[in-house]
Amino acid sequence: MQNIVETAVAAGSFKTLVTAVQAAGLVDTLSGAGPFTVFAPTDEAFAKIPKETLDAVLADKAKLTSILTYHVVAGKVMASDVMGLTSAKTVQGDEVKIDTADGVMVNDAKVVQTDIECTNGVIHVIDSVLMPK
Repeated sequence: MQNIVETAVAAGSFKTLVTAVQAAGLVDTLSGAGPFTVFAPTDEAFAKIPKETLDAVLADKAKLTSILTYHVVAGKVMASDVMGLTSAKTVQGDEVKIDTADGVMVNDAKVVQTDIECTNGVIHVIDSVLMPK
């Protein structure tokens, strides 16, 4: 079993996320002991963001770090644990809204794959990039 960063790299569908994590200097953190729960946007999710906006965010380390840490919850939260939750506090500090009425939504992102277990936590795949307020 691999850690969160190694798992994301090996999957091949998180190239933009991995690039962003590297640009923000979060590789060591997300490779650390954790445990972490990561809501991981796919490359298709990042493709929904206009290229100039994405390039600007990738160039702004503070903003990029804020956005990326908004996708991370401390602890290992499996899909079965989410069913009773209405929100979760992110590492960034703000909360994400969780809605389980029709599938699982995190804010406006749909969870498309759950419970990808890693040595230091779990990845849940989402179809949109979460933006802090």
